[in-house]
Amino acid sequence: MTAQRLQLTWYNKDKALIPTETGKYGYTWVDPSDPRYCETHTLVLDDYVQGAQTPKSEEFEYSERANLEPQDDNLLILGESGDVLEALTRVPELADKYVGKVKLIYIDPPFNTAQTFANYEDNLEHSIWLTMMRDRLLHLKKLLSDDGSIWVHLDDVENHRMRVLMDEVFGSGNFVAEVAWEKVMAPKNSAKYLSVDQDMIILYAKSRNSWTPNELPRTAKMNSMYSNRDNDPRGPWQSDNFTASKPYSLGVYPIETPGGRVIEGPPPGRFWRSSLETLKKMDADNRIWWGPNGTSTPRVKRFLSEVKGAVPRTFWRKEDVGYNDIASKEVQALFPGQNPFATPKPERLLERVIHIATNPGDIVLDVFAGSGTTAAVAQKMGRRWVTCELVEDTFNRFTRPRLQKVINDQDPGGITRAKGERIDATEDGLPEGLSPEDAQKLTSLLNKAISDQPELKKSADIRAVKQLVKTKRSKDVVNWRGGGGFQVAHLSPACFDYDPELDRVMLTTVATGQTLIESVSANLGFTLLHSDDDYVFDARRGNALLKVVEGVATVEMVDCLVSQIQSGETIVLAATSVMDGVRHHLRRACKGSRVVAIPDDIFRYSEGGGR
Repeated sequence: MTAQRLQLTWYNKDKALIPTETGKYGYTWVDPSDPRYCETHTLVLDDYVQGAQTPKSEEFEYSERANLEPQDDNLLILGESGDVLEALTRVPELADKYVGKVKLIYIDPPFNTAQTFANYEDNLEHSIWLTMMRDRLLHLKKLLSDDGSIWVHLDDVENHRMRVLMDEVFGSGNFVAEVAWEKVMAPKNSAKYLSVDQDMIILYAKSRNSWTPNELPRTAKMNSMYSNRDNDPRGPWQSDNFTASKPYSLGVYPIETPGGRVIEGPPPGRFWRSSLETLKKMDADNRIWWGPNGTSTPRVKRFLSEVKGAVPRTFWRKEDVGYNDIASKEVQALFPGQNPFATPKPERLLERVIHIATNPGDIVLDVFAGSGTTAAVAQKMGRRWVTCELVEDTFNRFTRPRLQKVINDQDPGGITRAKGERIDATEDGLPEGLSPEDAQKLTSLLNKAISDQPELKKSADIRAVKQLVKTKRSKDVVNWRGGGGFQVAHLSPACFDYDPELDRVMLTTVATGQTLIESVSANLGFTLLHSDDDYVFDARRGNALLKVVEGVATVEMVDCLVSQIQSGETIVLAATSVMDGVRHHLRRACKGSRVVAIPDDIFRYSEGGGR
């Protein structure tokens, strides 16, 4: 019996979906070979938006990120995500640039929660939602680099189905983790059952064996656990247990401490984690701590200078990456008086995703732009980005203006700036083991405790204690100074349609001139030529040259085209009408050449017989 993979099935899984109305969620089932579904749209380039980097100021400190060269090879597209992905994967000029080149895909798709919000509709029925996501995931997989990853942000309505769907598309062996993000500040007392505190972010790698996450930066709190009790020239350190539970044949022996105490062996059920010989070598290198009197059980010294960053975990606290209310305030600060998005994502959340999954210069893709948070954070972190938005009103009122503010350094919120750290302000240094944050907390608690004690407030001893734990806040840190730019584009209109009454594919009214040339070229997989105006051909694919004719293809036209090619080249002549004998004449005049009738030979589709 042949083994079969576990798959999720749903109504009309073998069908495809096309939008029922431009710029809105709402879909109609069609055959996958219907031209309304499988036509490749090209991108129409609009204006290019350029920003300028703000010079540095003595008022702030500047992080390494603030010194990165701002990226200007970015793409903002108005259009439906499925059509945009078709363009990115099939238009040769775009496919060459993006297929297999995207390091990170983060998508925050419609959650399918049966609610309708002001700027997008979120009420798709399960089978429609799954088909929509399946088709997009297949395209996204093509765009992802071999060492790339995809992060899908969802709540608990479709999360379980998405896991099975992603197993089907990416392979269960490429599942990495499921991250829980604490998205609310406080429990919702209005909840009918349980207060839902988290969203989930599903993480898959294109190839788990090729994907390596970046570690997170160490926090001041983590580092405050290190001190230098013996003035070791290697700097602060923390002691670690020298025993282990795993059996080790050379890990049972007596130890004589530097202070003369004899330890007969490790505790019952435990083993020294190295041999006596290794212990002596580590001690000679001052990597063993015996306590202040030299008589304690040995502990291993772990130096802060040798410790790597923090390993990413799967529970992300609101204190570390923000929450929904913070995200709403970030958007409202950019667009005062408006509250356009029900569940925006905080910039720090995207900062963490992008930090873990990419490096400066890598490409980040998000095909559900919304307010543009992913692209905004990617720009601030020195990454290249591609994003698209379906709803034109959202695009014009929020997505594009926000990204313009980012590159013009008119967005001081989010991750642009960080508050200065609490630092030591004493003359002789804080007491050992006391971090600046702990010292500030101690001062605050002390002030509260003596708030009703006038005599204690005047006490010299109290003042002395405060001097011992005195701290101050350093300058704010700037992480982003503006600069870079992005290309604005929109999808070309459909050139092919299906008429059910005639049961045949038809050209639309816009299928004319350069629009027709670009559409035919894209759908046949040809790269447009940008040669001199007197050059005859429109596009090339390898040794084949394409000529698109809005009119009748004739024998005389064939002869003219044949006279323009080099040895070894072939011709594809695409025309809206073809005279008798032209196909045969072209094949005979130039071996390997062919005539394509528009639209029949591009989309030979009928409802009864398929393509």
